[in-house]
Amino acid sequence: MKKILFIGAGSMAEALIQGWINQKVFTAQEIYVTNRSDKERLQFLHETYGVNCLVDAEIFKQADLIILAMKPKDAIAAMDELKAKITEHSAILSILAGIAIQTITEHLGIRPVARVMPNTSATIGMSASGIAFSNEVTTEQRTTFLQLLEAVGSVIEVDEDQLHAVTALSGSGPAYIYYLMEAFEKVGTKVGLSKDIVRLLMTQTLAGTAEMLKQSVDEPDVLRRKVTSPGGTTEAGIKALEKYQFNEAIEACIKEAEARSRSLANSK
Repeated sequence: MKKILFIGAGSMAEALIQGWINQKVFTAQEIYVTNRSDKERLQFLHETYGVNCLVDAEIFKQADLIILAMKPKDAIAAMDELKAKITEHSAILSILAGIAIQTITEHLGIRPVARVMPNTSATIGMSASGIAFSNEVTTEQRTTFLQLLEAVGSVIEVDEDQLHAVTALSGSGPAYIYYLMEAFEKVGTKVGLSKDIVRLLMTQTLAGTAEMLKQSVDEPDVLRRKVTSPGGTTEAGIKALEKYQFNEAIEACIKEAEARSRSLANSK
């Protein structure tokens, strides 16, 4: 692929741009970005990454890959406007939460479409992505799409309907972890530590825990019990989490996010 065009310039688009440039998947000169009206945002992306933000009619026709990265609420209008500008040879990679492949082909015509839900950790090459393909995607294109996502993290092929769950878990997941870190920092300072010390301790704890889960053959509950001595501090903390319904809060979080993804799929 020689030219890729982002329609939309939000955080996820930026994460992919930065990740692909850092991993030398694309050069800045091969990447074009446009959006509806935020010229300051485009200028920022141009100045920061060197990508092209002056997009003329020829670029729409020449783009080998078009990435749908606008806000889901703007997707239908944007696709209807886009259809007249692009050619049949352009493949589509959608990072739109909730917008189905069928909806995309209804508005852009039958063509190869991949739907992916990455997350913003693509910026540092550590995204966790789920991907689904339309029937028109060839074996070669499937390989290319997977390679693009593997360049910025890990990617798992799923049935399209499962992307709602992927969106709720890993797509939105970084925000949940950042929210958890906010809570750690707030309470850490209340018990006498500086914010910097709390962040150092907890980022290393999170990183170490993630690596243990990757390397260990044990299930999370087994690893948890190995840390939890009877009558100890960890057990006291776990009991507090149970008292305040930690599991129920996590379940509600994921179910609400998944439901929102499904509602986006049904709104046209």
